[in-house]
Amino acid sequence: MTAISHPEFNSQTEGLSVARAFADGIRGKTIIVTGVNRGGIGFSTAEAFASQSPAHLILAGRNPAKLQECISSLNAAYPGIDCQSLIVDLASQQSVRDAAKELLSRSDIPAIDIMVNSAGIMMLPERTLVAAADGTAGIELTFATNHIGHFLLTCLIMPKLIKSSSSGGARIVNVSSGSPMFAKMRWSDLTFEKINADLPETEQPDYDLHRVWGTADPGQESYIPLEAYNQSKVANVLFSIAANKRLYEKYGVLSVAVHPGVITTELGRNGGPRMAAVVKAMAEQGVFTYKTLGAGASTSLVAALDPKLGPGGDRREEEEEEEDGKRGGRRSENHGVYLVDCQISDQAHPLAVSSVEAEKLWTLSEELVGEKFAW
Repeated sequence: MTAISHPEFNSQTEGLSVARAFADGIRGKTIIVTGVNRGGIGFSTAEAFASQSPAHLILAGRNPAKLQECISSLNAAYPGIDCQSLIVDLASQQSVRDAAKELLSRSDIPAIDIMVNSAGIMMLPERTLVAAADGTAGIELTFATNHIGHFLLTCLIMPKLIKSSSSGGARIVNVSSGSPMFAKMRWSDLTFEKINADLPETEQPDYDLHRVWGTADPGQESYIPLEAYNQSKVANVLFSIAANKRLYEKYGVLSVAVHPGVITTELGRNGGPRMAAVVKAMAEQGVFTYKTLGAGASTSLVAALDPKLGPGGDRREEEEEEEDGKRGGRRSENHGVYLVDCQISDQAHPLAVSSVEAEKLWTLSEELVGEKFAW
């Protein structure tokens, strides 16, 4: 059964502590982390891995100067670590294909043991579409960057993940958010052309949530920046579920999605004063507690390294008796695929951890990249 080795890990646990606890899972391994810049959790994640002597640490991002800054910092802190850069713009399918081709051609990297898809964007003020595989401007930019780019890159380099020598197989970690706790996919209008009130009721967003975040009449809006982000983060979880179906039993490749917590990074730079004020008020009200960059990396490290993790499958387990005699809740479908604060979470919306929804997303993703994947 899927489980966590360290029940004492929590929201304050630092990534470096997790790395030390699972040092044998890092030493001598090849690891890739996307979205690495000095002030983000991609870097703190890479730093935690670097602390335990991986064979190769590949930092992926679109800015060569920022990647070199990170490599220099890691080399200074951990001399002897082989840090390499991989230039990729996840919003561009051509850039993703070029990066995958380069990585597959590197003879010094015969296999990849851990892939952490950490890059992301959010709160883009204007609805923006980018090209799908057929050249049409058919993918909303947040979805294209946060999901489609990672989907394509991961699938293209899958031959090296399958070759992993890690005990039990490679790991793919998709860094999601808290969005899967309340959001679901907007299947009938992924490009945000329709007003929300015209969507099927099951696809309409949480209006109360968006009012809190400053949208006065969300039912009459089509593109809401936060909802675009929510879509992409639900997709991260569904991607893990569909990947497990194709890869876990056959190759031992396991994918897990995580909510890293709320951390002060550049991710929210597009939110503006209104978003900053809302976040400040929520923190003051105790809705959440800010994490350090290191604590923001810790759940990704657990997902990448804990040997007790495994896909929960489609069955719903029987209700369990709690110690005080009260009835416990049912475990969610695909229990174990979504982690929060270094532990397995049952708080995801049912449609965010649904195998049916995951298959729909996989099919759509293949259509948008113009390629079917089978291994």
